[in-house]
Order: sequence, then structure tokens, then C-alpha cells
Amino acid sequence: MTDSDQTSGMTRAPAGPGAHPGYLPGFGNDFETEALPDALPQGQNSPQRCNYGLYAEQLSGTAFTAPRGQNERTWCYRIRPSVHHTGRFAAIDLPYWKTAPHVLPGVTSLGQYRWDPIPVPQGDLTWLTGMRTMTTAGDVNIQVGMATHVYLVTASMRDEYFFSADSELLVVPQQGRLRFCTELGIIDVQPQEIAILPRGLVYRVEVLEGPARGFVCENYGQKFDLPDRGPIGANCLANPRDFKTPVAAFEDRDARSRVVIKWCGQFHETWIDHSPLDVVAWHGNYCAYKYDLRTYSPVGAILFDHPDPSIFTVLTAPSGQDGTANIDFVLFRDRWMVAEHSFRPPWYHKNIMSELMGNIHGIYDAKPQGFAPGGISLHNCMLPHGPDREAFDKATTGDLVPHKLAETMAFMFETRFPQHLTKYAAHEAPMQPEYIDVWNRLEKKFDGTPGVK
Repeated sequence: MTDSDQTSGMTRAPAGPGAHPGYLPGFGNDFETEALPDALPQGQNSPQRCNYGLYAEQLSGTAFTAPRGQNERTWCYRIRPSVHHTGRFAAIDLPYWKTAPHVLPGVTSLGQYRWDPIPVPQGDLTWLTGMRTMTTAGDVNIQVGMATHVYLVTASMRDEYFFSADSELLVVPQQGRLRFCTELGIIDVQPQEIAILPRGLVYRVEVLEGPARGFVCENYGQKFDLPDRGPIGANCLANPRDFKTPVAAFEDRDARSRVVIKWCGQFHETWIDHSPLDVVAWHGNYCAYKYDLRTYSPVGAILFDHPDPSIFTVLTAPSGQDGTANIDFVLFRDRWMVAEHSFRPPWYHKNIMSELMGNIHGIYDAKPQGFAPGGISLHNCMLPHGPDREAFDKATTGDLVPHKLAETMAFMFETRFPQHLTKYAAHEAPMQPEYIDVWNRLEKKFDGTPGVK
């Protein structure tokens, strides 16, 4: 039995058992799924002849000899092999999508910055033409670092497909709903969910409810993984069962189609005469997935003091240096504040990591004014930051009764590398020039005499 989806035109595998139709639960699992019965070979990966006349093809997300716990690959059984999905390449320009290294003369990245929500312009903007790069870090050519983007999408991709050879993309919607029609299945995302699109995966993006705006972390390095919990143990934070991978879906459609590839920061197009989303069945552990941020179970201090923000890590991309991430994706959601005789908001600090924050909805406790939903802030490495005067006064004079932070969700893309502003971020995006002044009203309280001031 199959299910034809009218919006995307793709034929999907049966929903199967469970509470999430169209998805398979688990993080890093070895999945198998088929959109037609007996399309998936059993007992071997590459039979002499595949059922339905399909082609067997492996998509490898790691080196062949990566350790077993890190080795990722997926076997695809498709109508045409991928060599039919590309032709001669021609360079194209997507002027607002930038890639590291991208350090510009006359653009100062040294500073504390904040931006108002970027308005969605009039006219048709697709996933490709609506991407706006804010910062870059590292070097895509040696596969380290990242970039951060805002997407502004009003139109679906039609007979157009994309894949990145540079990176995996972590997508954080802030308004509107998108559908990612991928080689391995269909993922629908909305605010308070995220999606991960792995390097090399072909997809198109459709608007289910627009205009759509959100944030993207482009990861050039090792792929995102769940952080080690250490003494926390086996539960809380992001639980593996809450990650959802799509069931197989395919389309067998002949139409002149454009495929755009991102490779070493450059964009190229190629034209083919059919849809490349033709994987009828697949099995493996290298795949796209989604996650509902509302299932994240935060942990924190239940007596005094404020732990390091690393306790809020949802996903981490390792750097090769233990404990120092290429990227951490950190979430600040609803939670109880109960610490006694303690300063409860994030404390004043500077550190080696560069922190780009985005507000999905609600009010962020350290910045009650000026950090609106859809807004962004950047605090680069070793630049001090912390609560503004209003947050400080409230935290130091309020009654320390149990208090729930409710209706709030902000996140952070944090990296070990300095984040460099693009020209768009510095000159076109709605930067708040007065942001640095939010700390001016923090007055000197020291007068040389003992006692709490």
C-alpha cells in the first residue's frame, strides 16, 4: 500500500505504526523503508538485479573506514542512478549566500551586535534566492567552521532542486511552514521544530504557509550529534526517540528540471529532463530528520548558582578537540527558576566561543527589551556580554520564589571560530546601532564600604 501526497506529488511509504505518521523515530538509527512493496532487497545491499528495475546506489556521509559508531551511509534503490541527475555545470550567482573564508575590508566584526527581525520582501523568493548570510566562520575548503543565515521564503521551488556538497544545514523556522521534499522522504517543519539536511542530499523546498522566515546554521565540519550527558545519565536534554526521520517517498516525473549545487562556496546549475527525487526504497543511517524543540527536557540548578549554558545543548558538531565544538546548537525554552540566594539570569561573561542568538518567540530573560522574535544578536569570542540594566535590577531585587519562564524560546549557534559579518549583515540588515548602549545604565555601586549594595 502506498500514499500519494497531493501537495508534493510524491508517493510515500505507508505510515506504519506509531504516533507520528510519515516518520520513523530515533536518532542515529539504522532505518529501512520502502514506498513500494519488496523494493528493498533483503540480506544484501547490491543484488545482481534489483526489483522493479531499480538501481542500487550508496550515499556515504563519512569516510568508508570511519569507526563503526561514527560510520554513516545509506543504500538507495532508485529509478535512475545519480549520474543521470547532473549534466554539464554552469556557474551561477546567488549574491546573498556567502561562504567562509569571507573576511571583508571595511566590515568590522569586533563588537556586540543586534538586529531587528528582517522583513520579508515583496515578490517571489525561493529557498535559494531568499537566503541571507549574516556571518561566516572557519574555512569550507578544509571542512571546518560554519555560516549563519536568515531565510526569507515566499515561493515554492518548481522543477528546481538543490544540494550542498559543502555542508549540512540545520533549519530553525521562526514563522511560516515549509516542506522539504528530499530524496529520502518528506519533512514538514514549523516554528518550534528544526530540520537537519545532510551534506549531499538532494531536495526542493515548498511553502506550506507563508511568508516563511527562519534561521539556518550551515555546518562545514563534522556532522551534528547528540552531546554526551556525562553525570546527567541516560535521560533528559534531547531524547533520541523524539527525532523523526521520514519514510521513503519518490516521484517518477519527466519534466525539464534545474539542479543547483553548492560546492566550495560556489554555485552551479545543471539541467536534466526528470525529477531526481526517485529513491523508491532505502536503508541506512545517513538521512534527514526533524525534531520538535518542545520535547527538549532542560536541566538546571535546584538549589543555588547558575550552571554553564552547555547544559542547554541540543546538538553538537565536534571539532576534533575534546570538549570544544565546531558548533553547538543551544536552546533556551520554558523552564523553572528556583535557585536560592543566586543571580538567576545568565551571568556577565566572555569566553572563547562566538555566540549568535536568535529569538523564535517570546521574551529572552537577559534582554527583556529590543530582542524581538525573529531578531538576532552576535557576541564574538572574548567580547563581554550579559544582562542589561532592567534584567539586572529585576534579578537583584526580586523575591527569589520559584518562577517559571513561560512562552519563551531562543537559541544559540555557538562556534569555536570568530564569526565575521557579511556586507549584508553590516549594511543592509536592520542592525540596532544603539545596542551597545544597553549596558551604559549599569552604574558603579562600589564605594569601599562592606555590605550588599
